Amino acid sequence: MNVYRYSTSFFPLLNSQNNMPINPKLKLVENILDLKAIEQAPTRKGYGEGLLEAGEKNEKVVALCADLTESTKMDLFAKKFPPRFIQMGVAEQNLATVAAGLANYGKIPFISSYAMFSPGRNWEQIRTTICYNNVPVKIAGSHSGVSVGPDGATHQAIEDIALMRPIANMTVIYPADMHEARKATLAAVDVPGPVYLRFAREKTPVFTTPETPFEIGKAEILWDSDKPQVAMISCGPLTHNTILAAAELEKEGIKVRVINNHTIKPMDEATIIQAAKDAGAVVTVEEHQVQGGMGSAVAEVLAKNCPVPMEFIGVQNRFGESGAPLELIEHFGMGVSHIKEAVKKVLSRKNG
Repeated sequence: MNVYRYSTSFFPLLNSQNNMPINPKLKLVENILDLKAIEQAPTRKGYGEGLLEAGEKNEKVVALCADLTESTKMDLFAKKFPPRFIQMGVAEQNLATVAAGLANYGKIPFISSYAMFSPGRNWEQIRTTICYNNVPVKIAGSHSGVSVGPDGATHQAIEDIALMRPIANMTVIYPADMHEARKATLAAVDVPGPVYLRFAREKTPVFTTPETPFEIGKAEILWDSDKPQVAMISCGPLTHNTILAAAELEKEGIKVRVINNHTIKPMDEATIIQAAKDAGAVVTVEEHQVQGGMGSAVAEVLAKNCPVPMEFIGVQNRFGESGAPLELIEHFGMGVSHIKEAVKKVLSRKNG
């Protein structure tokens, strides 16, 4: 089963950005709708490349891993800077506390593991030794979401945003593709406090470019139809599904705005509120439990500033399951067709 459901007859109509309401300032790839031609790479690859570049630029950057160096793509840094790399073994609590100590002495530590184990297993140490002391430890949670695949529920972190978002001093970023992951990693170095960076295991479409702007705390409007009827707010690799859904909805005469809300905390409230005001309805899209995730954060902002009808695409109060990554995206209701259904549902509420 393919997560991306689309009509092939649609692509000749919109095979160029000149025919699509895509923001030209973002310099996205030209073949953004062509799943056969678009590059595919895991966001964790961008993290590995960004960490290596950060280490080359700043000697204060150090790296610690919980026995998953190659899987989390920290091996690039470890090979280039062995004196600045510490293999902690399967000891996630120590991973966090040792990093906090290094940060207290002027280092900028990056710690890597699967998101199920960090922050899943060491949440208290992250809260108390890192965030309470407001030290600049950067936590890379890899293999997040159900798209981890056959490893199943025990390894599919779908609650990690909810774990990290409420902690004071924490910044939370969920990059949409490989290039954005690299930029987020580099930008995290300059954040004076702790940062949580969320990455995926599976290859996903690379639809931004090295020239695409990225700024922590600044959401990007990717797609903006004239007089949008619905604002679609997404984060992570499912943002590409959201763009595909927007293209199909456009063909059906439904005007939308698509926002890449990569920084979940601190959120770009101004962009979110304006989108709700302009469209009058919102659909959020994320590969995470809908409770406590990015959609919940958006709802909190809008409940206070601009209440509108909302629908939430994500995992609906369930544990993950074993399966092929793309099949699981469909099985849990996060495919293109599901996003379209949510848009039509929220429109019926808005207009009803």
